[in-house]
Formats: sequence, C-alpha cells, structure tokens
Amino acid sequence: MEKTNFENLRVYQLSEELADVIWEIATNWNGFARNTIGEQIVRSADSIGANIAEGTGRGSYQDNRRFVLIGRGSLNETKHWLRRAFKRNLLTEDQIGKLKPIIDELSPKLNAYLNSIPKSNKTTNN
Repeated sequence: MEKTNFENLRVYQLSEELADVIWEIATNWNGFARNTIGEQIVRSADSIGANIAEGTGRGSYQDNRRFVLIGRGSLNETKHWLRRAFKRNLLTEDQIGKLKPIIDELSPKLNAYLNSIPKSNKTTNN
C-alpha cells in the first residue's frame, strides 16, 4: 500500500512512534492504572497523529493549521499524563528513556510543521 502524504511527514512518524511506545507501556499496567490513566494517555497520544492526518485531508491551510494546533494540545495532554504516570511510579527508567527522546524531537517538529503551513490558501499577485 502506498503511503499518503501525511505518512511521509517526520512529525507524523514521530507521533506514531510515541503512541506505539505508550500503548506498549500502558497495556502492561494493572487493571486500575490501565483503565484510568492508561486509557487517557493512549487516547491523547493517538490523537496527535490523528489530528495531523485529518488536517492534511481537510483541503485548506486554515483547517490544517487548526488540526495541528489540536494535535499540539494533545501532545501537551500526553505530557501531563506522563507526568502523572511518573509521579505514580508507573514508568520505569527504561521506559522514560524511550519516551523522552521521541517527545524531545516531536515537540519542536510539531511547532515547525505548524509554522510551515501558510495562514491561508490565498495567493498574492505582486
């Protein structure tokens, strides 16, 4: 199957990687942790890439920017849930070591991607 344009974006690939690592971690938590914080963190992490994908398919720069902003909000929500998981001793040092580099690369790339999208579809004739 051929990749769509959003699948070729490094920012999208990082969002998938983050979501997959979080899934792998959360599915191994006990029932209470998995059913509370685990479900929240998986949803917020999955939402990052979903919003990037949806934004590229909307057909306007304005919509694309809006969905990237929503994705950025989901990344911040994911960071919140990771902080809660860490505080509640649900994350090992090894897991933190896997997550931190992905987030450290994803966060600025998401901002750069947002800044690369024109603010409107209008073209100027000089």
